[in-house]
This record gives sequence, C-alpha cells and structure tokens, in this order.
Amino acid sequence: MMRTRPLKVALLGCGVVGSEVARIMTTHADDLAARIGAPVELAGVAVRRPDKVREGIDPALVTTDATALVKRGDLDIVVEVIGGIEPARTLITTAFEHGASVVSANKALLAQDGAALHAVAEEHGKDLYYEAAVAGAIPLIRPLRESLAGDKVNRVLGIVNGTTNFILDKMDSTGAGYQEALDEATALGYAEADPTADVEGFDAAAKAAILAGIAFHTRVRLDDVHREGMTEVTAADFASAREMGCTIKLLAICERAEDGASVTARVHPAMIPLSHPLASVRGAYNAVFVESDASGQLMFYGPGAGGAPTASAVLGDLVAVGRNRISGTTGPGESAYAALPVSSMGEVVTRYHISLDVADKPGVLAQVATVFAEHGVSIDTVRQQGKDGEASLVVVTHRASDAALGGTVEALRKLDTVRGVASIMRVEGE
Repeated sequence: MMRTRPLKVALLGCGVVGSEVARIMTTHADDLAARIGAPVELAGVAVRRPDKVREGIDPALVTTDATALVKRGDLDIVVEVIGGIEPARTLITTAFEHGASVVSANKALLAQDGAALHAVAEEHGKDLYYEAAVAGAIPLIRPLRESLAGDKVNRVLGIVNGTTNFILDKMDSTGAGYQEALDEATALGYAEADPTADVEGFDAAAKAAILAGIAFHTRVRLDDVHREGMTEVTAADFASAREMGCTIKLLAICERAEDGASVTARVHPAMIPLSHPLASVRGAYNAVFVESDASGQLMFYGPGAGGAPTASAVLGDLVAVGRNRISGTTGPGESAYAALPVSSMGEVVTRYHISLDVADKPGVLAQVATVFAEHGVSIDTVRQQGKDGEASLVVVTHRASDAALGGTVEALRKLDTVRGVASIMRVEGE
C-alpha cells in the first residue's frame, strides 16, 4: 500500500548532474513513487546563480541559502551534487543533524572524510549513500558493499576515469601524441578546460580510496593512495606495449597483500595484455575488474560520467534511501572492522617494463643484468637495438617490489654505459 505523504527531497546543486536528477524525478515521478512506496516531492534546490533559467524546476523552489534549506527539519533526503570539500561537508553534516538522510556524488569529500561523515550519519540514525561517486552509472559500490558482503575481495582493478581512457585509447588507435589526444578530448567535451584532476590521477585516486575502503573493510583515505599521472606517456611507450602484446591504461588498483595482512591502493599508467578484459575498454567508458575468493572474477562496465548516467546512480540511491525512510530502517553504513594497515608503494610487487638508452658496445647487457641481479630483481626478457654507437635496451622483469626496482634504476643511472632511462612502466593484469 502506498503512503500518501510524500518524501521531501532537497537538491544541493543544479548543474549537469543536478538538473538531470530533477528532470528524472519529474518525468518518472509515478514510477519512482511505485518503487519507493510513496510520492517524491522536490522541496528545494540550492544554487549559486538563482537567475539562471532551469527548465522544469519551479523558480519558487530555488534558493541560494543552502544552509537554511538543509536546516528546514522536514526534509527526508538531501541530494548533494555540488562537489568539493566545503561547503559540501558542512551541509551534509547539517542535513544529518536536522533529520535528513543524504545521497552524494562527491568522491573527493568521501575519499577525504568518509569515515567522519559515516559517523555523523550513524549518530543520527540516517543513511549515507554514494553510488554515483565512483564510475557514474555503473553499479559498483552497492555490489561491493552488499552483494559481495559474504565474500572476500582480494583485488579491484579498474579504469575509473573516462577522460584519461579516451586520451590513451586515441593515442593507441591513431598514433596521436598526448597533447593532440587531449585537445580532441577537450573539443568533444570529455576533458575540462583544466584537465589536471583527470590526467594527473587525482580523480581516480579519490575513487580508489573509496573502493579500497569498501572492498577491504578498512579505512583508506586519499592520502593513502599512491598517485601518478599519465602526461608522460608517449607514442614510443605504446609502440613498446604493442611489441609485448599489450596496451596502456591509467589504472586504479586496490589489492590485499599475498599474506592478507595489509592492503595497497594506487593509481598509475600500466601496460596490460590485450587478452585482459580491460584492454578492450574504449573511448570514455569505465570498467572495473573485481577478484574475490568465492565469486572469482567479475567485471563491471559502462559509462562512467555525464549528467544522465550519474543521475541514474543518484536516483538509484534515492529509491533505496526512500524505502529505508518508509520502513524506519537504515542501510549498511561504514564497514571498517578489518582495520588493515595500508602499505606504502615501495612494498607493492609487480612486473616492470624499463627502456634504457645505452652505449652500443660489448658488455653493456652484462653490466645491466648484473645491476638487476644485485638488487634482487629477476629479468624476464631483454630486447636490444643498436645503431651508430647508441642503442636502446628494453628490459621486462619478473615480479619485484617497487623499492627494489627503484634501487635498481638508481644504480643503472650511475653506469657510464647507460645514457639515460627513457621510460619505466608497470605491467599489470597478468
């Protein structure tokens, strides 16, 4: 039986995502009511520019006073899509204190202060849902938090930023350089005017922190995530990858140590075999590969950004939270019981592809191999090409720690026969 009193929803932000949320709430009102068990009423919209025309939204609902809106006391759900740390953090906390549950798409805030926000939500008996914070429309957080709650997740490996995947895919498929591919991404609207958050890995790192925390039942903050951008990836790197039967992706990687005693979270470019499912993810799409004890390997794929896809995830959370409000319950909160330590990048073990510029003369390969051996790094393959007294030497290692590889490279730079280290890239997805 449907409840007649509507659930009152306030919207913080009415940009690309917020406007889509409002549109879907209006056009799908009957379906949402049937799924939740009560009508949904848009009770207020907080914006910075009140004079802007917003199709389908009653101007009487629009306000610039977000604080007053969340303090009303009659709201059931606050949807936060303004982004950033402040004022979002204060507004969300205030919403909990005044009786509302919260649906958020704010990856940066959740990666930095998720534990504190969960604590406030629990203190006031309210929900905090944020499916839209990672990978847009792709159902990922709820499967990790609920569907796989009885399983042991060992690794989450994914492409979680559409802008960087578009750029790298363009470089791979057309031979374009980084800047040329970035310019095309900007022209098509995939990249912001300032693409730093995407191409330097900040966006993906925030998502990795959220995913690692949920997957491993451990608090992982943004500061715990090792981050490297992709601006130094070159056409030559793609040529080397192709020779190995690989491509290059900017990956978010969250994994348990082999002994299960710690976890790591990192974001960086990596070569992955063309046979791996993530290698075929093209354009601005996202995909996340999950490995667990019981279910084995799972892959989640779809559009990872954009107004409508992200709004879809927001509305999914709104339905779930609305159902909880009607039944007088709350959904799962933070699960950090495992409290595993987060290891540093130096302890991460993986394969490496190292390209060296060396003198083209006898004994060079032996010198290089000796340095690798002295640092405990085993060589898998070596390829050497030389001309006019100069040569390139490409070494692919077996699995080694980042610290051991760092010591190896430092020693290689001191050899008279090594002119320089052209590139170093990790090899993942074996």
